[in-house]
Amino acid sequence: MTKPIWLAAGVRTPFTKVDGGLAKRDAIALGVPVLQAMAEQVSGRIDAAAWGSVIPNLGYSNLARETWLEAKLDPTVPTFTVVMQCSTSMMAAFDLAGILGRGAFELALAGGAESMTHIQAGLTQPLSDWLRHLSQAKDWKQRAEVARDIPTHDIHLQLQSIKNRSTGKSMGEHSEETAKQWEIGRVDQDVQALESHQRAVAGQDRGFFKDLIVPVDGVDVDTFPRRNTSLEALGRLSPAFDRTSGHGTITAGNSSPLTDGAAAVWVATDVGLTRLPSSIPRARLVDFDFGAVDIQNEGLLMAPAYSIPRLLARNGLKYEDIALWEIHEAFSSQVLYQLKALDSAEFVKDKAKVDASLGTVPRERINPNGGSVALGHPFGATGARILSQAIKELSALPKGSRAIVSVCADGGVGTVALLEN
Repeated sequence: MTKPIWLAAGVRTPFTKVDGGLAKRDAIALGVPVLQAMAEQVSGRIDAAAWGSVIPNLGYSNLARETWLEAKLDPTVPTFTVVMQCSTSMMAAFDLAGILGRGAFELALAGGAESMTHIQAGLTQPLSDWLRHLSQAKDWKQRAEVARDIPTHDIHLQLQSIKNRSTGKSMGEHSEETAKQWEIGRVDQDVQALESHQRAVAGQDRGFFKDLIVPVDGVDVDTFPRRNTSLEALGRLSPAFDRTSGHGTITAGNSSPLTDGAAAVWVATDVGLTRLPSSIPRARLVDFDFGAVDIQNEGLLMAPAYSIPRLLARNGLKYEDIALWEIHEAFSSQVLYQLKALDSAEFVKDKAKVDASLGTVPRERINPNGGSVALGHPFGATGARILSQAIKELSALPKGSRAIVSVCADGGVGTVALLEN
């Protein structure tokens, strides 16, 4: 970074299941209490905001602006919307990092929201075109002519599905394929999922999440962490994506759940940081990377396995130099095959094009308070959630400690941040 940029821990809603405790709120309504709580922390002005959501909605085009105005915040603050699938709100932070320090921009807010409860159904394009022509008819005669051309084969609703447009496969189906390529077994995935839940529950018991969560609609904790789950219980679940081959390994238990929620994180210069209370944890954004891979050959969720070695090599670091790893858990399988790739000197050299010995990722330093499998995964909010969580965790470590924060995303893309306290 050419100038010091800081990230400071923000707040978020609790994460709840579809049709759960936050079901009455759409993406805008989910973001409002988060923005309002963030604004209450500031002494002075918020200079900009970037906000995002992944699931489209026909009711608005600039979600960031609509949410900001709905929160009754300063209308002179410029706001813009970012979309990068699961990396959305982390990419929003990176966008703002490039803006800060120019002109009067010193303090900004990044984040996002997702309501998986409120997903709109759509019309087919031919039926949409026909309705437009019908509405444009000038008299009953023209309307009758248009009516005769109704596309009868296209009179049905299109329900949005969580599938990649280019391949027609879901992220789970892609992750099944990549898990098989990297020989990631079912038991290892269930163990990883169990550890995520155990660490999330332990974090709740310690009160780790308390100052990171704003109570909304009577809900003040994440509802997904399972205190009483076990390896045996996880092992009884059926495959969710490969149900026919007899070799499916990804289940509802070792996948991140469909989630409602919103989250934010601060992005600041040295000057902007002075507007925030000193009690808020912060970390320097040393560097970041965002990358993409050929999803037909490399795996839909593998981009961070390419970006992490490049980011570390660029900063003269090895895996052992990183005290904390926050890796988004879209699926337990995805975490495991990314780690297996990172540990492979051949992969790092031939695929990531990094000619350096980086070592082995220390497993005990990964996701100490649980990850998305246990906490939930509202697509647009996860980047801000994982950044704020990492910043707070890093603040408890010795000065100079570093963290890698990684999010994979649909489309073969991903984002990675290098932080230092």
